[in-house]
Amino acid sequence: MSLDANLLILSLVPSGIGFVLFVYGRKQQRWPHLAAGIAFMVYPYFTQTVLSMTAVGTGLALALYLAVQSGY
Repeated sequence: MSLDANLLILSLVPSGIGFVLFVYGRKQQRWPHLAAGIAFMVYPYFTQTVLSMTAVGTGLALALYLAVQSGY
């Protein structure tokens, strides 16, 4: 785990998005949003660079979009 200050501050963005998705998914009982929220809150702990954080975040957002579009 890197203790780079810039990376720690930047990790607050996807974690905040994840928290909002988690609360929305829990209140509306929407499982894709709930799962994506948990994933968005957790994955910044496991990424080492800004590029990997951006790539994983984009992939999670795309997976959530596809899940919602397919009817989940």
